[in-house]
This record gives sequence, C-alpha cells and structure tokens, in this order.
Amino acid sequence: MNLSYFISKRISREQRSGFASTIHKIAIVSIGIGLGAAIVSFLIMKGFQETIQNKIYGFNGHLLITKLTPSNSVDEEPMDFHVDAYDHPERYPYIRHMQEYAHKTGLVKTQDEVLGVVFKGVGKSFDQKAFQENLIAGKFIQFPDSSHSNEVVISQIIADKLKAKVGDFIIVHFFQNPPRFRKLKIAGIYETNLSEYFDSKVILGDIRLIARLNDWAEGVSGGLEVFIYDPEHAEEAREVLAESTDFDMRIDLISERYQQVFEWLGLVNRQVVILLCIILTVVCVNMISIVLILVMERTQMIGMLKALGGNDRLVRSIFIYQGFSLVIKGLFLGNLIGLGLCSLQYYFKIAKLNPHDYYMSFVPISWHWETVWMLNLLTLMVVTAVLIIPTEVIVRIRPIKAIRFD
Repeated sequence: MNLSYFISKRISREQRSGFASTIHKIAIVSIGIGLGAAIVSFLIMKGFQETIQNKIYGFNGHLLITKLTPSNSVDEEPMDFHVDAYDHPERYPYIRHMQEYAHKTGLVKTQDEVLGVVFKGVGKSFDQKAFQENLIAGKFIQFPDSSHSNEVVISQIIADKLKAKVGDFIIVHFFQNPPRFRKLKIAGIYETNLSEYFDSKVILGDIRLIARLNDWAEGVSGGLEVFIYDPEHAEEAREVLAESTDFDMRIDLISERYQQVFEWLGLVNRQVVILLCIILTVVCVNMISIVLILVMERTQMIGMLKALGGNDRLVRSIFIYQGFSLVIKGLFLGNLIGLGLCSLQYYFKIAKLNPHDYYMSFVPISWHWETVWMLNLLTLMVVTAVLIIPTEVIVRIRPIKAIRFD
C-alpha cells in the first residue's frame, strides 16, 4: 500500500469537523466556483459566436461568387451561374449547397413613408432551412413554375416603418431607366437583429423578377452563394473553387465581407481567455494558501514522520494527495454549477438580452463538450502542478523544532 496515500486518507477522515474541515470546504468551493464560471463563460461565448455566425451564413452563405467588376454598385453584373460546382457539387467535398442570387435597389412607397431598400432575388434553390430560424411570421416565397412570384419577405423593422403585416401589398419602385415599379404581396416577415447589415434594408423576392426587369437571359444571376460543411475550411473551399471557375470570376469569403463582425467575435474570444487566466490565478493562489495552512497545522506530524525516518518526498506526497483530493471534489462541484446554470438557461431562457444591442433576445448556450473536458483537464493540471509550490516548505522543517512546535 502507498504509505503517503494511506496517511493522507486517515488525515482527511479525522478532519471532518473543526478548522481543517472549514479550510477543505473553502478550497472545494473556490475551485468549484472558478471552474463553473469558466464553463458558463465559454459555453456562452461559443453560443454567442455561433448564433451571430449562423445568422450571417444563413443569409449569405460562406462564400460569394460574382463577376469581377471595378464597380462598387449593389446591382451586380450578370453571370452564368451554371458553373461546374453548381451543376456537379458531388465533385467538391467541401461544398454542401450553392444557390443563385441577385440584388436590385429601389424605393418602397406608402401614403406616409418612403423607404430605400435592397431587393434580393433568390430562386427555388434557396436554402429555406438555413433561413427558417429568421422567419418570425408568415411563410417563405412560393415559386411558381411558369412565371416569377409577386411575393416578398420583408424584415420586422421595415414592416414597422411601413406599418405593414403579412398579406398586405407594397409598391416597390426600382432604380433603372426607365423607372419601373411592381406591386408585391408580403408573404412573410424575418428578423435577424443584424439591422445594420440586413434588417434595415433587405427584402427577399423572386430572382426571376430581377431578371425580367434587367432583361437577363435564362440561367443568369448576379452571383452564387456557396454553403460549405465546415466554416473552418472556407479558405480551402475558395482555393478549390478558384481552380474551376473562369478568370473573370471573383470569390469572396463572407468573413472578409463582414470583417468587423468577425473581428469583434474574435475579441470576445480573447476576453473570455483572459477571464479564464484570471480565474485560474485566483484558484491557484487559494490552493497555495490552503495547503500552507494545512502544512502549518500538521507541523508536529511532519516532524514526527521525519524523526521516524520519513524523507521529504514521502511527507510532501501526503499533502499533494490531500490537495489533489480537494481538486477532484472541486471539479465535481464546478461541473455541477456550470452545467446546471447552462442547462437552466438553455431550456428556460432565463437571462434576456436587448436584441438591438446584442443581435439576439436571450443569452445563448452552445454545448461544446470538448471545451468542457479541456477546461476540466486544464484546471486539474494547473492546480495540481501548483500544489508542489507550498509543499517546498516541508523541506525546510527540522524534526526537533517541528515536534516542539505549538
């Protein structure tokens, strides 16, 4: 039997009451609160990042293929969207889906309001499943086989400004020569809360309406939105697509087009990492102090063991085992606190947010179990390694002085 482990267990059994027991509880609670706070912070951060990214990707895809042009106009140059990747996506392992689109600027006029909008034309290939979580009222556009649809989906912000609802008609005046207008029916209302980029200006309609207004031939669009399986492989997907498309095509990453948003999300990630470092520092300082108190309380025992022939390694192992036991109990408590709070928020949406400031109406939780395991492992390794520091005091303890210590 391991002697130091045996002595450590006997000491722990004897210290179930009194001052030492209080110290043990403080250690367990400090580790538990620290780990719980880290788990909650990281799962919220992951949820926050994924919610915003999914809103952007659901609206635009992960990559955009457009005609290379020096103009910065919202209205794109027409291109043949039947590229090889569109017709044969099975040849491209990164690509999940591709869909054509086009933009056209215009004005929505009512009796009381004139509002500038961007009409985004989409077709039957539009990934309605990815967009569905943004649809808060009505239904998506129904695409007839024979002609273009006169239905549109507008944002909640535009609906409020126009005082319109599902089933109402709006008149959209398109900027072109000569100017044209169309009377369109509101089929649904969406809300992404990304008002600066989408909700304040974009309405969705049939791409065939834009093609008819621009006198485009069949099989032509303003560009292609590309959805991939893993956003982490967006750069590799772009390189593969670049090899199979014409030289006059431009391929953009959505993360570059909305660079400010993605840089902000990266900043959030950095702040959470800094918080983790602070939490680990506080927990380590607490554990050093607690182990030092335990050593001071057992000074006479240390002197007795040394007098009986016990070496420094044996005595130090006793307190390392004690500290390790406290860490394990603290990890259990931390997981209970962190995962418990996250579960309450995930199922009951207790913590609310202002969607105009945070782009979502409640604090999101994303279950990344590998992150939870990494936090547990990191806390275990760091705090256990730190236990070596206070046990260095044992090396300096002399048996005669220790036995007389009171």
